[in-house]
Amino acid sequence: MSFDVRAVRERFPALKAGYAHFDGPGGSQVPDVVADAVARTLTSALATRGTVTAAERAADDVVLGARAATADLLGADPRGVVFGRSMTQLTFDMARTLAAGWRPGDEVVVTRLDHDANIRPWVRAAEAVGAVVRWADFDPGTGDLTEDDVAAVLSPRTRLVAVTAASNLIGTRPPVRAISDLAHAAGALTYVDGVHYSAHVGVHVDELGADFYVCSPYKFLGPHCGVLAADPALLETLHPQKLLPSSDAVPERFELGTLPYELLAGTTAAIDFLADLTSRAGPGGATRRARLLASMEAVQEHEDGLRHRIEEGLAALPGVTVHSRAPLRTPTLLVTIAGREPAAAYRFLAGLGVHAPASSFYALEASRRLGLGDGGALRIGLAPYVDDSDVDRLFDGLSAFLGSAVGSDIGSADATGATLNSGGR
Repeated sequence: MSFDVRAVRERFPALKAGYAHFDGPGGSQVPDVVADAVARTLTSALATRGTVTAAERAADDVVLGARAATADLLGADPRGVVFGRSMTQLTFDMARTLAAGWRPGDEVVVTRLDHDANIRPWVRAAEAVGAVVRWADFDPGTGDLTEDDVAAVLSPRTRLVAVTAASNLIGTRPPVRAISDLAHAAGALTYVDGVHYSAHVGVHVDELGADFYVCSPYKFLGPHCGVLAADPALLETLHPQKLLPSSDAVPERFELGTLPYELLAGTTAAIDFLADLTSRAGPGGATRRARLLASMEAVQEHEDGLRHRIEEGLAALPGVTVHSRAPLRTPTLLVTIAGREPAAAYRFLAGLGVHAPASSFYALEASRRLGLGDGGALRIGLAPYVDDSDVDRLFDGLSAFLGSAVGSDIGSADATGATLNSGGR
Protein backbone atom coordinates (compact mmCIF):
# COMPACT_ATOMS: atom_id res chain seq x y z
CA MET A 1 0.00 0.00 0.00
CA SER A 2 1.34 3.40 -0.95
CA PHE A 3 1.78 6.22 1.53
CA ASP A 4 -1.59 7.94 2.03
CA VAL A 5 -0.80 11.39 3.39
CA ARG A 6 -4.48 12.34 3.59
CA ALA A 7 -5.22 9.39 5.87
CA VAL A 8 -2.12 10.17 7.94
CA ARG A 9 -3.17 13.79 8.43
CA GLU A 10 -6.55 12.70 9.79
CA ARG A 11 -4.75 11.20 12.77
CA PHE A 12 -3.15 14.46 13.92
CA PRO A 13 -5.53 16.57 16.05
CA ALA A 14 -3.18 19.60 15.92
CA LEU A 15 -3.62 19.89 12.16
CA LYS A 16 -7.27 20.80 12.64
CA ALA A 17 -6.04 24.25 13.75
CA GLY A 18 -5.25 24.89 10.09
CA TYR A 19 -1.52 25.64 10.22
CA ALA A 20 1.04 24.46 7.67
CA HIS A 21 3.87 22.92 9.67
CA PHE A 22 7.41 23.16 8.35
CA ASP A 23 8.75 23.16 11.92
CA GLY A 24 9.07 19.38 12.30
CA PRO A 25 12.86 19.42 12.84
CA GLY A 26 12.23 21.34 16.07
CA GLY A 27 9.53 18.93 17.19
CA SER A 28 6.78 17.09 15.36
CA GLN A 29 3.05 17.10 15.94
CA VAL A 30 1.68 13.93 17.52
CA PRO A 31 -1.01 11.53 16.31
CA ASP A 32 -4.12 10.81 18.36
CA VAL A 33 -2.84 7.43 19.55
CA VAL A 34 0.16 9.05 21.25
CA ALA A 35 -1.99 11.51 23.18
CA ASP A 36 -4.37 8.67 24.09
CA ALA A 37 -1.53 6.50 25.37
CA VAL A 38 -0.16 9.31 27.54
CA ALA A 39 -3.59 10.10 28.99
CA ARG A 40 -4.50 6.46 29.53
CA THR A 41 -1.25 5.78 31.38
CA LEU A 42 -1.65 8.84 33.59
CA THR A 43 -5.19 7.85 34.53
CA SER A 44 -4.40 4.16 35.19
CA ALA A 45 -3.10 2.63 38.40
CA LEU A 46 0.68 3.08 38.47
CA ALA A 47 3.42 2.71 41.05
CA THR A 48 7.17 2.39 41.12
CA ARG A 49 8.20 -0.58 38.98
CA GLY A 50 7.85 -3.94 40.68
CA THR A 51 6.20 -7.35 40.50
CA VAL A 52 3.86 -7.49 43.49
CA THR A 53 0.96 -5.11 42.93
CA ALA A 54 -0.95 -4.61 39.69
CA ALA A 55 0.16 -0.97 39.65
CA GLU A 56 3.82 -1.99 39.92
CA ARG A 57 3.46 -4.53 37.14
CA ALA A 58 1.74 -1.98 34.91
CA ALA A 59 4.68 0.42 35.26
CA ASP A 60 7.13 -2.38 34.53
CA ASP A 61 5.18 -3.38 31.41
CA VAL A 62 5.27 0.22 30.14
CA VAL A 63 9.05 0.44 30.51
CA LEU A 64 9.79 -2.96 28.98
CA GLY A 65 7.34 -2.28 26.17
CA ALA A 66 9.04 1.02 25.36
CA ARG A 67 12.47 -0.61 25.34
CA ALA A 68 11.25 -3.28 22.93
CA ALA A 69 9.56 -0.75 20.63
CA THR A 70 12.58 1.54 20.57
CA ALA A 71 14.88 -1.38 19.86
CA ASP A 72 12.69 -2.30 16.89
CA LEU A 73 12.84 1.26 15.60
CA LEU A 74 16.62 1.49 15.84
CA GLY A 75 17.66 -2.10 15.16
CA ALA A 76 19.14 -2.22 18.65
CA ASP A 77 19.16 -4.57 21.65
CA PRO A 78 16.36 -3.65 24.09
CA ARG A 79 18.72 -4.44 26.97
CA GLY A 80 20.86 -1.50 25.83
CA VAL A 81 18.07 1.09 25.53
CA VAL A 82 18.36 3.90 28.09
CA PHE A 83 15.66 6.53 28.63
CA GLY A 84 16.20 10.06 29.91
CA ARG A 85 14.68 13.51 30.04
CA SER A 86 16.27 14.52 26.74
CA MET A 87 19.09 13.69 24.36
CA THR A 88 21.02 16.61 25.85
CA GLN A 89 20.70 15.27 29.39
CA LEU A 90 21.70 11.75 28.32
CA THR A 91 24.73 13.09 26.46
CA PHE A 92 25.95 15.23 29.36
CA ASP A 93 25.56 12.23 31.68
CA MET A 94 27.39 9.90 29.32
CA ALA A 95 30.14 12.46 28.67
CA ARG A 96 30.85 12.71 32.41
CA THR A 97 30.84 8.93 32.72
CA LEU A 98 33.21 8.31 29.82
CA ALA A 99 35.50 11.19 30.75
CA ALA A 100 36.14 9.55 34.11
CA GLY A 101 38.36 7.13 32.19
CA TRP A 102 40.18 9.79 30.17
CA ARG A 103 43.59 11.19 31.05
CA PRO A 104 45.33 14.52 30.33
CA GLY A 105 46.39 14.56 26.70
CA ASP A 106 43.70 12.17 25.55
CA GLU A 107 41.64 13.51 22.65
CA VAL A 108 37.99 13.76 21.70
CA VAL A 109 36.77 14.66 18.21
CA VAL A 110 33.70 16.82 17.60
CA THR A 111 32.45 18.29 14.32
CA ARG A 112 31.33 21.78 13.37
CA LEU A 113 28.34 20.26 11.59
CA ASP A 114 26.78 19.05 14.84
CA HIS A 115 24.06 20.38 17.09
CA ASP A 116 25.59 21.80 20.25
CA ALA A 117 24.13 18.91 22.25
CA ASN A 118 26.73 16.67 20.61
CA ILE A 119 29.52 19.22 21.02
CA ARG A 120 29.36 21.07 24.33
CA PRO A 121 28.99 18.02 26.61
CA TRP A 122 32.22 16.61 25.15
CA VAL A 123 34.03 19.95 25.26
CA ARG A 124 33.09 20.43 28.93
CA ALA A 125 33.98 16.84 29.84
CA ALA A 126 37.35 17.16 28.11
CA GLU A 127 38.11 20.43 29.88
CA ALA A 128 37.33 18.84 33.24
CA VAL A 129 39.98 16.12 32.85
CA GLY A 130 42.59 17.92 30.71
CA ALA A 131 41.73 16.12 27.47
CA VAL A 132 42.17 17.83 24.09
CA VAL A 133 39.27 18.68 21.78
CA ARG A 134 39.94 18.25 18.06
CA TRP A 135 37.52 19.83 15.58
CA ALA A 136 36.50 18.18 12.30
CA ASP A 137 35.36 20.81 9.83
CA PHE A 138 32.89 20.60 6.96
CA ASP A 139 32.81 22.30 3.57
CA PRO A 140 30.42 25.27 3.79
CA GLY A 141 30.11 25.36 0.02
CA THR A 142 28.80 21.83 -0.34
CA GLY A 143 27.61 21.22 3.20
CA ASP A 144 29.55 17.94 3.20
CA LEU A 145 31.41 16.40 6.13
CA THR A 146 33.56 13.54 4.84
CA GLU A 147 35.49 10.71 6.44
CA ASP A 148 38.67 12.50 5.34
CA ASP A 149 37.64 15.53 7.40
CA VAL A 150 37.45 13.29 10.47
CA ALA A 151 40.56 11.27 9.60
CA ALA A 152 42.56 14.51 9.56
CA VAL A 153 42.01 15.00 13.29
CA LEU A 154 42.24 11.40 14.51
CA SER A 155 45.27 10.15 16.41
CA PRO A 156 46.29 7.25 18.65
CA ARG A 157 45.16 9.43 21.58
CA THR A 158 41.57 9.77 20.30
CA ARG A 159 39.11 8.29 22.79
CA LEU A 160 35.80 9.28 21.22
CA VAL A 161 34.38 10.70 18.00
CA ALA A 162 31.06 12.54 18.32
CA VAL A 163 29.27 12.94 14.98
CA THR A 164 25.78 13.60 13.72
CA ALA A 165 23.95 11.15 11.47
CA ALA A 166 22.10 14.13 9.95
CA SER A 167 22.48 17.87 10.46
CA ASN A 168 19.40 19.46 11.99
CA LEU A 169 20.42 22.74 10.32
CA ILE A 170 21.09 21.81 6.69
CA GLY A 171 20.15 18.12 6.54
CA THR A 172 23.61 16.77 5.55
CA ARG A 173 23.96 13.03 6.18
CA PRO A 174 27.66 12.29 6.71
CA PRO A 175 29.14 8.84 5.98
CA VAL A 176 28.73 7.67 9.58
CA ARG A 177 29.76 4.08 8.93
CA ALA A 178 33.04 5.12 7.31
CA ILE A 179 33.68 7.58 10.15
CA SER A 180 32.92 4.88 12.73
CA ASP A 181 35.32 2.47 11.04
CA LEU A 182 38.08 5.09 11.14
CA ALA A 183 37.38 5.82 14.80
CA HIS A 184 37.41 2.14 15.74
CA ALA A 185 40.68 1.61 13.87
CA ALA A 186 42.16 4.38 16.03
CA GLY A 187 40.84 2.69 19.17
CA ALA A 188 38.06 5.24 19.75
CA LEU A 189 34.34 4.97 20.41
CA THR A 190 31.67 6.72 18.33
CA TYR A 191 28.77 8.69 19.76
CA VAL A 192 26.19 9.31 17.03
CA ASP A 193 23.51 11.99 17.27
CA GLY A 194 20.52 10.48 15.49
CA VAL A 195 17.90 13.01 16.61
CA HIS A 196 17.27 14.47 13.17
CA TYR A 197 18.15 11.30 11.27
CA SER A 198 15.66 9.03 13.07
CA ALA A 199 12.71 11.14 11.94
CA HIS A 200 13.43 10.56 8.25
CA VAL A 201 15.38 7.34 7.69
CA GLY A 202 15.08 3.70 8.71
CA VAL A 203 17.75 3.29 11.39
CA HIS A 204 20.23 0.39 11.57
CA VAL A 205 22.48 1.14 14.54
CA ASP A 206 24.84 -1.74 13.74
CA GLU A 207 25.18 -0.68 10.10
CA LEU A 208 26.11 2.82 11.25
CA GLY A 209 28.82 1.35 13.45
CA ALA A 210 27.64 3.51 16.35
CA ASP A 211 28.81 2.56 19.82
CA PHE A 212 26.23 4.98 21.22
CA TYR A 213 23.19 6.24 19.31
CA VAL A 214 20.92 8.93 20.72
CA CYS A 215 17.59 10.29 19.55
CA SER A 216 14.46 12.11 20.73
CA PRO A 217 10.96 10.61 20.30
CA TYR A 218 9.37 14.04 19.99
CA LYS A 219 11.10 14.44 16.64
CA PHE A 220 9.39 11.29 15.26
CA LEU A 221 5.78 11.91 16.37
CA GLY A 222 6.27 11.01 20.03
CA PRO A 223 6.45 12.77 23.41
CA HIS A 224 9.27 14.80 24.93
CA CYS A 225 11.97 12.46 26.23
CA GLY A 226 15.35 11.12 25.12
CA VAL A 227 16.76 7.72 24.16
CA LEU A 228 20.26 6.25 24.12
CA ALA A 229 20.99 2.86 22.55
CA ALA A 230 24.22 0.93 22.99
CA ASP A 231 25.51 -2.61 23.22
CA PRO A 232 24.58 -3.78 26.74
CA ALA A 233 28.04 -5.35 27.04
CA LEU A 234 29.59 -1.90 26.56
CA LEU A 235 27.21 -0.36 29.08
CA GLU A 236 28.25 -3.02 31.62
CA THR A 237 31.79 -1.58 31.55
CA LEU A 238 30.60 1.94 32.47
CA HIS A 239 29.72 3.16 35.94
CA PRO A 240 27.87 6.47 36.14
CA GLN A 241 27.36 8.36 39.35
CA LYS A 242 24.08 7.26 40.89
CA LEU A 243 22.19 6.92 44.13
CA LEU A 244 23.37 4.08 46.38
CA PRO A 245 20.04 2.22 46.60
CA SER A 246 19.22 2.56 42.89
CA SER A 247 19.63 -0.44 40.63
CA ASP A 248 23.09 -1.22 39.28
CA ALA A 249 21.63 -3.33 36.48
CA VAL A 250 21.99 -2.31 32.86
CA PRO A 251 20.31 -0.23 31.51
CA GLU A 252 18.69 0.97 34.76
CA ARG A 253 21.98 2.20 36.24
CA PHE A 254 21.97 5.03 33.66
CA GLU A 255 18.36 6.10 34.33
CA LEU A 256 18.55 8.53 37.22
CA GLY A 257 15.29 8.63 39.17
CA THR A 258 11.83 7.36 38.30
CA LEU A 259 11.10 7.20 34.60
CA PRO A 260 8.18 9.16 33.06
CA TYR A 261 5.93 6.18 32.42
CA GLU A 262 3.34 8.17 30.50
CA LEU A 263 5.98 9.45 28.07
CA LEU A 264 7.36 5.97 27.53
CA ALA A 265 3.85 4.73 26.76
CA GLY A 266 3.55 7.58 24.27
CA THR A 267 6.87 6.59 22.72
CA THR A 268 5.66 3.04 22.16
CA ALA A 269 2.44 4.38 20.62
CA ALA A 270 4.41 6.66 18.26
CA ILE A 271 6.59 3.77 17.10
CA ASP A 272 3.56 1.52 16.58
CA PHE A 273 1.91 4.33 14.61
CA LEU A 274 4.98 4.62 12.37
CA ALA A 275 5.00 0.85 11.87
CA ASP A 276 1.41 0.96 10.61
CA LEU A 277 1.87 3.76 8.06
CA THR A 278 2.10 1.17 5.30
CA SER A 279 1.41 -2.55 5.09
CA ARG A 280 4.48 -3.24 2.94
CA ALA A 281 6.33 -5.37 5.47
CA GLY A 282 9.18 -6.27 3.13
CA PRO A 283 11.68 -9.09 3.70
CA GLY A 284 11.36 -10.94 6.97
CA GLY A 285 7.58 -10.89 7.30
CA ALA A 286 5.27 -8.57 9.18
CA THR A 287 7.33 -8.08 12.33
CA ARG A 288 7.22 -4.60 13.82
CA ARG A 289 10.84 -4.05 12.78
CA ALA A 290 10.06 -5.01 9.16
CA ARG A 291 6.96 -2.83 9.11
CA LEU A 292 8.94 0.09 10.51
CA LEU A 293 11.58 -0.17 7.81
CA ALA A 294 8.89 -0.32 5.12
CA SER A 295 7.09 2.66 6.62
CA MET A 296 10.23 4.75 6.88
CA GLU A 297 11.03 3.94 3.26
CA ALA A 298 7.58 5.24 2.32
CA VAL A 299 8.04 8.33 4.51
CA GLN A 300 11.38 9.04 2.87
CA GLU A 301 9.86 8.72 -0.60
CA HIS A 302 6.99 11.05 0.31
CA GLU A 303 9.23 13.66 1.94
CA ASP A 304 11.82 13.57 -0.83
CA GLY A 305 9.11 14.19 -3.40
CA LEU A 306 8.01 17.30 -1.53
CA ARG A 307 11.62 18.36 -0.99
CA HIS A 308 12.34 18.26 -4.73
CA ARG A 309 9.26 20.36 -5.39
CA ILE A 310 10.29 22.92 -2.76
CA GLU A 311 13.86 23.07 -4.06
CA GLU A 312 12.62 23.73 -7.59
CA GLY A 313 10.30 26.44 -6.33
CA LEU A 314 12.99 28.12 -4.24
CA ALA A 315 15.36 28.14 -7.21
CA ALA A 316 12.81 30.24 -9.11
CA LEU A 317 12.49 32.89 -6.38
CA PRO A 318 14.72 35.97 -6.68
CA GLY A 319 17.39 36.48 -4.05
CA VAL A 320 16.86 33.12 -2.34
CA THR A 321 19.89 31.04 -1.36
CA VAL A 322 19.50 27.44 -0.18
CA HIS A 323 22.35 26.31 2.08
CA SER A 324 21.31 22.63 2.13
CA ARG A 325 23.41 21.25 -0.72
CA ALA A 326 24.95 17.92 0.28
CA PRO A 327 24.21 15.10 -2.16
CA LEU A 328 22.83 12.96 0.67
CA ARG A 329 20.53 14.90 2.98
CA THR A 330 17.24 14.92 4.83
CA PRO A 331 14.23 16.99 3.67
CA THR A 332 15.42 20.03 5.60
CA LEU A 333 16.24 23.26 3.78
CA LEU A 334 18.03 26.27 5.27
CA VAL A 335 17.24 29.45 3.36
CA THR A 336 18.38 33.07 3.27
CA ILE A 337 16.83 35.88 1.24
CA ALA A 338 19.05 38.68 -0.02
CA GLY A 339 18.42 41.94 1.81
CA ARG A 340 15.82 40.47 4.14
CA GLU A 341 16.08 39.35 7.76
CA PRO A 342 15.29 35.66 8.41
CA ALA A 343 13.29 36.62 11.50
CA ALA A 344 11.12 38.93 9.39
CA ALA A 345 10.31 36.10 6.97
CA TYR A 346 9.59 33.83 9.94
CA ARG A 347 7.11 36.27 11.45
CA PHE A 348 5.52 37.11 8.09
CA LEU A 349 4.87 33.45 7.32
CA ALA A 350 3.59 32.83 10.85
CA GLY A 351 1.02 35.56 10.28
CA LEU A 352 -0.26 33.49 7.36
CA GLY A 353 -0.42 30.31 9.39
CA VAL A 354 2.78 28.88 7.90
CA HIS A 355 5.22 27.71 10.55
CA ALA A 356 8.80 27.90 9.31
CA PRO A 357 11.08 29.23 12.07
CA ALA A 358 14.35 31.14 11.77
CA SER A 359 17.33 30.49 14.05
CA SER A 360 20.64 28.68 14.27
CA PHE A 361 18.64 25.92 15.98
CA TYR A 362 21.46 25.20 18.45
CA ALA A 363 23.73 24.21 15.55
CA LEU A 364 25.79 27.25 16.43
CA GLU A 365 29.13 26.09 15.02
CA ALA A 366 27.52 25.09 11.72
CA SER A 367 25.67 28.39 11.40
CA ARG A 368 28.89 30.31 11.99
CA ARG A 369 30.81 28.13 9.54
CA LEU A 370 28.17 28.90 6.89
CA GLY A 371 28.73 32.62 7.46
CA LEU A 372 25.28 33.09 9.00
CA GLY A 373 26.49 34.02 12.47
CA ASP A 374 24.48 33.15 15.55
CA GLY A 375 21.19 34.24 13.99
CA GLY A 376 21.06 31.47 11.40
CA ALA A 377 18.41 31.45 8.70
CA LEU A 378 14.91 30.30 7.78
CA ARG A 379 14.47 26.54 8.05
CA ILE A 380 11.91 24.62 6.02
CA GLY A 381 11.58 21.11 7.41
CA LEU A 382 9.27 18.29 6.39
CA ALA A 383 7.41 15.65 8.37
CA PRO A 384 5.18 12.74 7.27
CA TYR A 385 2.00 14.83 7.63
CA VAL A 386 3.12 17.67 5.32
CA ASP A 387 1.34 17.64 1.96
CA ASP A 388 1.21 19.54 -1.32
CA SER A 389 -1.35 22.02 -0.02
CA ASP A 390 1.11 22.99 2.72
CA VAL A 391 3.77 23.56 0.08
CA ASP A 392 1.35 25.71 -1.90
CA ARG A 393 0.80 27.87 1.19
CA LEU A 394 4.54 28.10 1.80
CA PHE A 395 5.18 29.49 -1.68
CA ASP A 396 2.20 31.81 -1.55
CA GLY A 397 3.65 33.18 1.69
CA LEU A 398 7.21 33.48 0.40
CA SER A 399 6.00 35.21 -2.77
CA ALA A 400 3.97 37.66 -0.69
CA PHE A 401 6.96 38.29 1.57
CA LEU A 402 9.24 38.97 -1.39
CA GLY A 403 6.69 41.38 -2.77
CA SER A 404 6.23 43.23 0.53
CA ALA A 405 8.05 46.46 1.33
CA VAL A 406 11.68 46.05 2.32
CA GLY A 407 11.02 48.56 5.07
CA SER A 408 8.94 45.96 6.90
CA ASP A 409 12.22 44.36 8.00
CA ILE A 410 13.29 47.49 9.87
CA GLY A 411 13.31 46.96 13.60
CA SER A 412 12.97 43.17 13.33
CA ALA A 413 14.14 41.09 16.25
CA ASP A 414 17.22 38.91 16.05
CA ALA A 415 16.24 35.49 14.70
CA THR A 416 17.71 33.68 17.67
CA GLY A 417 15.69 35.74 20.08
CA ALA A 418 12.56 35.18 18.02
CA THR A 419 12.57 31.45 18.64
CA LEU A 420 14.49 30.63 21.78
CA ASN A 421 13.52 26.99 22.09
CA SER A 422 13.33 25.97 18.46
CA GLY A 423 16.44 23.84 18.37
CA GLY A 424 16.58 21.96 21.64
CA ARG A 425 16.72 18.22 21.90
